[in-house]
Amino acid sequence: MVRIGEILLRAWLLGLGMSLMAGCSDSWNNPYPGSEANANVLYSAFSERPKHLDPARSYSSNEVEFTGQIYEPPLQYHFLKRPYTLIPLTAEAVPKPQYVDAAGHALPDDAPAASIAESVYEISIRPDVRYQPHPAFARDAAGRLRYHALDAAAVAGITGIHDFAHTGTRELVAADYVYQIKRLANPRLSSPIFGLMSEHIVGLKALGEALEKSARDNPDAELKLDDFPLVGAEVVDRHTYRIRIKGKYPQFTYWLAMPFFAPVPWEAEVFYAQAGMADRNLTLDWQPVGTGPYYLAENDPNRRMVLKKNPHFHGETYPADGDAEDRQAGLLADAGKTLPFVEEAVYSLEKETIPYWSKFLQGYYDSSGISSDSFDQAVQFSSGGDPQLTDSMREQDIHLITAVAASLWYVGFNMLDPVVGGLSEDRQKLRQALSIAFDYDEFISIFLNGRGIPAQGPIPPGLFGYVEGVAGLNPYVYEARDGVIQRRSIETARKLLGEAGYPNGRDAKTGAPLVLYFDTMASGPDAKSRLDWMKKQLDKLNVQLVVRGTDYNRFQDKIRKGNAQLFEWGWNADYPDPENFLFLLYGPHKKVGSGGENAANYDNPEFNRLFERMKDMDNGPERQQVIDAMLEIVRRDAPWIFAYYPKSFGLRHGWVHNVKPNLMANNTLKYRRIDPGLREARRDEWNRPVLWPIVLLLAALVAVIAPAVIAWRRHERKTA
Repeated sequence: MVRIGEILLRAWLLGLGMSLMAGCSDSWNNPYPGSEANANVLYSAFSERPKHLDPARSYSSNEVEFTGQIYEPPLQYHFLKRPYTLIPLTAEAVPKPQYVDAAGHALPDDAPAASIAESVYEISIRPDVRYQPHPAFARDAAGRLRYHALDAAAVAGITGIHDFAHTGTRELVAADYVYQIKRLANPRLSSPIFGLMSEHIVGLKALGEALEKSARDNPDAELKLDDFPLVGAEVVDRHTYRIRIKGKYPQFTYWLAMPFFAPVPWEAEVFYAQAGMADRNLTLDWQPVGTGPYYLAENDPNRRMVLKKNPHFHGETYPADGDAEDRQAGLLADAGKTLPFVEEAVYSLEKETIPYWSKFLQGYYDSSGISSDSFDQAVQFSSGGDPQLTDSMREQDIHLITAVAASLWYVGFNMLDPVVGGLSEDRQKLRQALSIAFDYDEFISIFLNGRGIPAQGPIPPGLFGYVEGVAGLNPYVYEARDGVIQRRSIETARKLLGEAGYPNGRDAKTGAPLVLYFDTMASGPDAKSRLDWMKKQLDKLNVQLVVRGTDYNRFQDKIRKGNAQLFEWGWNADYPDPENFLFLLYGPHKKVGSGGENAANYDNPEFNRLFERMKDMDNGPERQQVIDAMLEIVRRDAPWIFAYYPKSFGLRHGWVHNVKPNLMANNTLKYRRIDPGLREARRDEWNRPVLWPIVLLLAALVAVIAPAVIAWRRHERKTA
């Protein structure tokens, strides 16, 4: 007779085995529990909480990933066209400046820059553009704003923006853009571009001084910006505003495509200014208010951030004009269709690259960068040096996206330093010798997995002024051999070093070794290997390099005071114009004395003169000629070792469409299209549990236990 205990044991084992086998078709590791399988959602990640989401303060790339989707400045960059082309966003058209002289008389478009007192930009915005739903706009039955006079008790019960029962919206008006320009001068916001814009926008500096005085005199009072006039930004009518710029500044239109010049409604600022709001993270820095295709529906920076489609979005269509390569790549398949395609975008916190990479391969992130740890798994180089995906990546229908960033890394010489600075011929030759010795072709291969291009000057590819190929090489560091750009030999560098007064790395007068000091804020094992590489480069010249590590604040202080000798720095383009890089070498912008961005303190009068002429010119042969002359000067003087232009490598799954790197545009989420059905099928295929080891273990366990159970039963029967 079989006992009840045996029946239950057998049933349990059978049931467990069947449930395990049934579970083979399900994904057990889905990091989005409860999410709909075929939801039209894009999944991405972030590694660090965005510090500022207020458009007057935000200036970091991890912030613009969100602000670019929420706020709408008047202009944007065409998604597909290259070179980068400005087109209207909320504006009716890209504004053309009207030039006037000191007496206010209109000037022709080709007027000399010296005769132009002001450039006047009149911007007309589209009607019927509306803000996202937000409690700042909510009104009661009498038309009064519901939440603009909250007392302490009412705010005390609020934990988040969703606790407000009512929301509202309103039409975008020209005054919202003027209001935001005034916010740039608010001393309590400390906008990072106020200093620069105050040099260009008429009256902005004076407004900043007036606001500073008011804030100082009445520290507890609210700064009501409408009480302070700004002559350089004025409302013409409900949908038109006017900006006045000092002199001629063609680059200003690029700024009109940045979130700094996006509209901010006064209702939002008044709403957030109420007592107790900031204590609950109810600020524009945490809960932005915009007219863009998405709004920030969830902001939990310790876990995830969620963008949702703005139900009041004014509508836009996918571009219909692209080149033959765009058509071949399928980038015109959605031409004319209504944007945005994705209903929601979920960004999860991932502080480490390995978990991010694993989830990407499992299909739980739609796209990914490539870290050094995973590079060999993803990319290999052909015999011609071209990057291509590995077989395993292609088998998963993963696609590679590459682009040369509009960025530059360089090693700067402090031109005020008595050893490496100065414009004399011997100092020029010293810096040229060091530039040759630092083999950044090798650096790119070792440390960047080939993700970079050796720099030939301060202007990166893709910007006007950059010259491709042999015609654009730096002749002081490179030469053309059989039509191929090659770094000059180390023998050439040794010869230049000797002519500079340091034969074999020693001072010709004193015999003392040449010792150089490199200031850096880099730390950790990766940094050590890079710094060791730098020392080895100078070993080739018998020059000693002493590395002085420091924290970021101390490093900034050294650069600001001119106490560094050599240092490493980089720059990302704010807008696609050579002026945005060449101004880093403009003498009046020296870090020492003026606090500008010229960290090398380079000051060549001829370069300065050409810069002042170039910056006001329109693109064309004449401007290229001036830029070529500037490049010759700066390559000869070598205030920088031009290191490399970074090259970005990215991956996307086959279910992600409409991906084309646009290094200027920051609002490209609206163009993305997802195939949720294909994604779900691939996730199921790639994440089926491997359960046969568990079944085998259970079988082995039964085999071990069964004899003991049988022996026990026999013993029980004998006893009975």
